[in-house]
Amino acid sequence: MPSPLSRKLALDNERMALVLQGGGALGAYQAGVFEELQAIDVAPTWVAGVSIGAINAALIAGNAPDRRLDRLHEFWDLVSSGPARLAPAFEGQRALFNQWSANWAATFGVPGFYRPRVPPAVLQPEGSADALSVYDSGALRSTLERLVDFDRINAKSMRLSVGAVDVETGNSKWFDNCRGATIGPEHIMASGALPPAFGPVAIDGRSYWDGGILSNTPLQYVLDERDDARLLVVQVDLFPSRGPLPANLSGVLQRYKDILYSSRSRFTTEKIAEMQRLRGALRRLIRRLPADLRDDPDLRALDATLHTQRVDIVHLIYRQRAFESESKDYEFSRPSMTEHWQGGVDDMRRTHQHLDRLEASALDPDVTVYDLAQGYDAAPSSQDEPDHEEKAALVKVAKTLARPRAGRAAARPASKTRNPQPEKE
Repeated sequence: MPSPLSRKLALDNERMALVLQGGGALGAYQAGVFEELQAIDVAPTWVAGVSIGAINAALIAGNAPDRRLDRLHEFWDLVSSGPARLAPAFEGQRALFNQWSANWAATFGVPGFYRPRVPPAVLQPEGSADALSVYDSGALRSTLERLVDFDRINAKSMRLSVGAVDVETGNSKWFDNCRGATIGPEHIMASGALPPAFGPVAIDGRSYWDGGILSNTPLQYVLDERDDARLLVVQVDLFPSRGPLPANLSGVLQRYKDILYSSRSRFTTEKIAEMQRLRGALRRLIRRLPADLRDDPDLRALDATLHTQRVDIVHLIYRQRAFESESKDYEFSRPSMTEHWQGGVDDMRRTHQHLDRLEASALDPDVTVYDLAQGYDAAPSSQDEPDHEEKAALVKVAKTLARPRAGRAAARPASKTRNPQPEKE
């Protein structure tokens, strides 16, 4: 029997985009979300990622459907194959174990990912590539070449978009296989080249750093660059934008990192709402113009840009456990990896099994955000996050827009639309 989410995709949407935030070792949570999506036969037609999200996206888009989950497991088993493979018997020792694991990764590197430069960057010739980063990520290139079929990516059987930042201009750069880019390992590495840990990656004479420096979520790019089809977005974030006041220095560093790398959900949402308001005002103004003015070619072209198909956004956020600290994004132990992965499975399962219990915030008749409702049974990794205030802010935005039409977004009659096209093998 089809899951509620797969039925919703078939009835209400024509495309599905998986949007993956950056977050280092936390990226195993995204792999768990994908595992559950595959289990319920909900396949993305578009994967967009930044940093570790770009690596996961490449592993998905760069493999046949029946090999994607195996490749994700192979990657995450590899990077968690260091000495920290068994969690301590006593839960009270877990925070110390995690910090030891993170220190090991910082000192000796991560298998299949990166290793410290020898000699270190400070002893390298000034201006050389080796002088620009603490770690050598050559191992990641070899891993990507082994696990990802880039010919498949460039055949465009699935759309792939990865974000980076131009080091010299500071501008965002998106590499999109459906927007003219021929994607190789260097594009994925550029998206994850977070300084000063990793050096800039050269592509076509330009140097690029991690896209998360500028924006750690591809959501805005996906909304700006989508085609004229009804779209379901599953947005998987790894850092919460809200959290408690820190109680110690470690908490300060953790909270700083969460704020720095969160997807700025409220900001993005309010910008979407503002654009929708402007589009609505322009549509109404054009309708009031005399017929001879509405026939102007420039006005017709403007009018055509104001009509977009609806978007449903299902938002999942990783919630850290009590023993995790600011080092959570570079703590690659096997126990943490499996817990993050299972957390993604659990959260996605609860989401698709209880769509009726999600909180729907209507930004516009054409844009709806679904998030975990207050009182929702949280997954084990989601118990302590006080995110209801953020959801209340989304609802407030919705109420300013919805006027008499607010109730339509949460429950719409099924329309006769075509199902997503099966992917080419």
